[in-house]
Amino acid sequence: MPTLLRVGSLGSRFALACTTLGAVLGLGGGCTCSGSDQAAVDAGAASPSASVAATPSATAPPATNVASIGPRQGSALARGVGEDALYVADEDHGVLRRVALPLSPAGTGTAVEMPGPPAQVVTLPGRVLVTIRDPGLLVELRAEPGGSLAETSRVKLPADAWGLAVTADQSLAIVTSAWTHKVSAVDLRSHEVRWTVDVGREPRGIALRKDGQSAYISHLTGAPLTRIDELGGSTPTVRRVELPPSPLRTPVGKTLNASLGYALVLSPDDSLLFASRHALGALGEIAWFGAATVDVLTTGSDKPLAPLHREHTTLIRAVGEGPAPELQIPGTSLAPFTQPRALVYRRSTDTLLVAGEGDDRLVEVDALAVDPTLSIVAAYEVGTERDPALGIANRGGAPAGIVLSEDEATAFVFCGATYDLAAIPLAPHPSRGALNNEKAPAPTLVRLADDPLGGDAAIGRRLFYNATDRLMSGGLGCAGCHPEGRDDGHVWHEAKFNTEDGTNVNFVGSAENVPETDRTRGVPRRTPMLAGRVKSPGPYGWVGESPDLAARLRGGFGLHRWGGVPKHEPQNLDARALRIATFVRAGLRPPPREQRALDAVEQRGKEVFMKDAVQCARCHVPETEYTDRQVYPLPRLPRRPDFDELKTGELRVPSLLYLEGRAPYLHDGSAATLDELLAKNNDRMGKTNQLSREERDALAAFLRTL
Repeated sequence: MPTLLRVGSLGSRFALACTTLGAVLGLGGGCTCSGSDQAAVDAGAASPSASVAATPSATAPPATNVASIGPRQGSALARGVGEDALYVADEDHGVLRRVALPLSPAGTGTAVEMPGPPAQVVTLPGRVLVTIRDPGLLVELRAEPGGSLAETSRVKLPADAWGLAVTADQSLAIVTSAWTHKVSAVDLRSHEVRWTVDVGREPRGIALRKDGQSAYISHLTGAPLTRIDELGGSTPTVRRVELPPSPLRTPVGKTLNASLGYALVLSPDDSLLFASRHALGALGEIAWFGAATVDVLTTGSDKPLAPLHREHTTLIRAVGEGPAPELQIPGTSLAPFTQPRALVYRRSTDTLLVAGEGDDRLVEVDALAVDPTLSIVAAYEVGTERDPALGIANRGGAPAGIVLSEDEATAFVFCGATYDLAAIPLAPHPSRGALNNEKAPAPTLVRLADDPLGGDAAIGRRLFYNATDRLMSGGLGCAGCHPEGRDDGHVWHEAKFNTEDGTNVNFVGSAENVPETDRTRGVPRRTPMLAGRVKSPGPYGWVGESPDLAARLRGGFGLHRWGGVPKHEPQNLDARALRIATFVRAGLRPPPREQRALDAVEQRGKEVFMKDAVQCARCHVPETEYTDRQVYPLPRLPRRPDFDELKTGELRVPSLLYLEGRAPYLHDGSAATLDELLAKNNDRMGKTNQLSREERDALAAFLRTL
């Protein structure tokens, strides 16, 4: 593999980021990050002198030193302010948990039932804020003597309220609503929504600048970020910020798609923004799906720190530190972590901690590297008690939230597939440039609750998130393409090519992931959504090739990898497929859907949909999830660049449920919106050419309600 980047030690590495690349990208020399410049975001957070409010304040935040608190960023896990306790937003059990520190095997804490599934929690002096997904709410609770919590307010928000952040003065909360693609500002004094804006698909993580006037938003699907300014006013400004994923591992001349954008974090001085994601189609020796990445944005210019990979990329060497170690594109190890879910900045060491949901690891990377993912400094195993037959972790599975102790010597992790809290001792001085191979102390694990489903569905949950079992995939779990049972918005390449395991049909992230000798680019296959759309017995597959869901899963084990499935007895595949099928039907929560009567336009669209002459309902049968699940020959769509042409237009009728939130559309993703799909349909599906513009608009409005 060609060497793309050379870096030196910590000091020269940062000089490289600020000056060498600054000259290339026009950033100037204004970076001021310093490992000794300790930020005060959580300073004094656990101090005994911090006051705890006994009653809610309707007009002003608590009297605790606000400047010492800083902006507060939500997560599934938060450390209490003025108390030795952790708070866990336990979505699957529908509760907010309070667990005393230090962790004890018997200390499962207390649980407060929430009005719906909680997503993220933020702690403030005397107060706790929680987002609720369905119905969309921001709930405020008061900390009372003895550690109990009492609800003080609820603020109604767009459905699927998820991400949460609070300004440094504790006056404003910013909330992302994932499925409804909204961002809202809540006045924490009046408990009223100040504004709500529409943004791109699946907004998730929030990073707030210290001045409280700007926020960056990550998205579960797609590479761009959203920046919102003038947060304190009534009419904020919204703009798109381009951040190409994993630019140093990108095919020459291309910009990649991204997914799994759950989390963002700013450097202590706000000069750098870090986004943990999955780079779909990034290069590597066997990178069939791409690679996990942490991408860096310089906030002074809103430009990516690392340049895109060019054919003749100049090797960059830091100066003043002697010979620099070489860093290469990952080879057999695709990435140091899989399916990034949570991210925190460790100020004392200028490193980032990333939770790998798929491989049950916490990985520490250099925050001052041009590409942090290529500068691993330590790795900590969270998952333990591996099942000898299935390979999944029975403790510490699927890390979903991280928070640091006040002295940053310990990372606390909430594990979303096994409902464990883990306390992980961190290396005091992690080494730069190479993985710290010293054996880390074993984490302390506390089981908070049993799986609410139990039985095969509980095992299926762990299998769904797992990326380490070689029978199921080649390094990416089900949740890697179907986060929360939804979809990554990506169009994959289904290609037949030769690997060390022989010639196989596999899915790859980009045409460049296929070996050049095979001269195939694959046919387009857009990721389908699972949640709420897998109740039918079958058939499944793009052309109905699998008679039932378990058969489709077994087939998927062979598609989602580099090479073929290792030889095993059929019952070993069945043990996995049947349990995953049980979980995706019982455990994946469908997106929230408002129960209301259709308005006049939507009702008109329903009438159009049901007309015999239009023929929509002939195949998309309302009584059976808006599909008859039959396979029909269709006129082939024009070949998309970078793909091979389909040999046949034959496709199985997909369900139309939850259509509004699943752009882009069609098997090749060639329709960006429902309106575009209907405008360009040309009687390919049904008879829509006869419809007026008004009827098409009404039909699109109806489809958005399904």
